[in-house]
Amino acid sequence: MQPSSGTPTAQRRSVKSLLSKVFLDTRPLKYPAYRRLWLSNIVTAVGAQFAAVAVPKQLYDITGSSAYVGLAGIFGLVPLLVFGLWGGAIADTVDRRKLLLITNGGLAVTSVLLWVAAASGTRSVWLVLVLFAAQQTFFAINMPTRGAAIARLIPVHLLPSAQALGATVFQLGSIAGPLLAGVLLPVAGLSTLYLVDAVALCAALWAVFRLPPLPPQEGAPKKAGLRAVLDGFRYLALHSVLLASFLLDIVAMVFGMPRALFPEMAERTFGDPPGGGASLGWLFAAIPLGAFLFGVFSGWLHRIVRHGVGVTVGVIAWGLAVIGFGLSDSLWLAVFFLALGGGADLVSMVYRSAIMQTAATDEMRGRIQGVFTVVVAGGPRLADTVHGLAGAAMGTTAAIVGGGVLVVVGAVISAALLPAFWRYRAPTSDA
Repeated sequence: MQPSSGTPTAQRRSVKSLLSKVFLDTRPLKYPAYRRLWLSNIVTAVGAQFAAVAVPKQLYDITGSSAYVGLAGIFGLVPLLVFGLWGGAIADTVDRRKLLLITNGGLAVTSVLLWVAAASGTRSVWLVLVLFAAQQTFFAINMPTRGAAIARLIPVHLLPSAQALGATVFQLGSIAGPLLAGVLLPVAGLSTLYLVDAVALCAALWAVFRLPPLPPQEGAPKKAGLRAVLDGFRYLALHSVLLASFLLDIVAMVFGMPRALFPEMAERTFGDPPGGGASLGWLFAAIPLGAFLFGVFSGWLHRIVRHGVGVTVGVIAWGLAVIGFGLSDSLWLAVFFLALGGGADLVSMVYRSAIMQTAATDEMRGRIQGVFTVVVAGGPRLADTVHGLAGAAMGTTAAIVGGGVLVVVGAVISAALLPAFWRYRAPTSDA
């Protein structure tokens, strides 16, 4: 006999069903291999933020010059661009578990070396920059390899949920990492941040060691040379669904990421003192905070199979949120719109990542993830240049609102020119 709808058991099931539709879908965590990879991402995400705070702080302490801090951006970007592409090709030719072990080990070693350099009181700027570049090289290879491995660890219909889990962890790290670093820095010292990062990476290394073998499948290239990289670009150009996903991401980031104007807006629009204040911190925290909160309540995302529509609508919503931010004259209204933008960006990122996993064959996933690494790394940096120049020429409001309008228009045009992307539906079974 089935329990009636008014019994405590039926009520508990009803509440559980409702919560599963609202909160983050955790079904991918039932698969031990994915769970290990995800847990390793948690400690890596927070630890990476420690290093992101420590490197510029150490360079400024040594030199007293922001120019050297800016130089670290070049030392970080170049390895990401070069080895992001090549790393994706490598991930398609070797056992991805072994490559993750090597790159995680390299990340841990470079963190230990940075700790030794900081603890010993080195005054060598170039030593810090070279070690940072080496760390970013290992990261550039590790990132596409991790992304390409996910589709081999869980059923295909759970990929959107897995991407939401991963994105939520990343955003949590973006919020908690700098805050924890700020607390530890005056208490434990700069070198401790590197040490914590190294310990976290060692824990992640153990989690990766427990993964099953992930050898290349039939049809994978034998060598990870220039030809393999170019084959990845040709594959991307011939698959309009994948091409459109990257195009929309570039449009959203380049025209719609106004972070280069945050310092000026914090001071001139929201009243921060010249030396900096709380407004600047809120502006930088708002986007990851919105993405994290949206990720927590993302249980419904996996129910939508029109992933092309999901990406397009998410990008349009991001553009509209940027317009709202540009027109805001109140700090909290600005934070509200940036947080909405962060949520919209998470939606588009979840579906875009799922598309890259399902629309690309396994022997191409590493290279597609490599291109994704380059877009993620290069897009915001290009946006800083575009918005900085536009803000200086026409003012912050016009630059930000104009960028948001371009995002919306670009998304609509992309959907019209590439209708296959708008019609794209995700596979609904793990067949």
